[in-house]
Amino acid sequence: MYKAIVIGTSYGGLEALKVILPRLEKGFPLPVIIVLHIGDHNNDVFIRLLNELCPLHVKEAESNEPILPGQVYFAPPNYHLLIEDDLMFSLSTDEKLNYSRPSIDILFESAAWAYKRELIAVILTGANSDGANGMKTIKSFGGKTVIQNPCHAISPIMPRFALKIAKPEIRLDLEDIADKLIELAYSEGTDN
Repeated sequence: MYKAIVIGTSYGGLEALKVILPRLEKGFPLPVIIVLHIGDHNNDVFIRLLNELCPLHVKEAESNEPILPGQVYFAPPNYHLLIEDDLMFSLSTDEKLNYSRPSIDILFESAAWAYKRELIAVILTGANSDGANGMKTIKSFGGKTVIQNPCHAISPIMPRFALKIAKPEIRLDLEDIADKLIELAYSEGTDN
């Protein structure tokens, strides 16, 4: 069974998340952990907005916080978000990766080590290559990999890089991603 979902997105990402997150019902069995590139801007406004739209609780991840099912966590601005082996968050101010802090690759790679094959990774619209290498690591551990169809993304660059580098198993239009996440979250095994 899957234990967590990680999502990476950049340009156009808030609009994409507003399509996916409201469809995840209260009691959803997995945590959803997100890196959204927003530069130096504060998360408060969009977290408040998503809490109004979503049945799940949306919050900024905190260092040493246990990761709980049915919660949506966002990386804080200017911090890399990592998942430790004890399934707690840690934050880092290490150098930017792919011009980004938080970096999708750093979240994805640490999640791959922590969750192994019990992880679902999603890359949505975005304007750089961040996340592709991390998704490749998740796939190498046996996790499930999903991308938004680049043809219909606000910015196709991020899903195209993921397609080229990670060769994800599933490519879906944005409107179909929530249904797939729900299906995977309630599936019995990781061989779907």
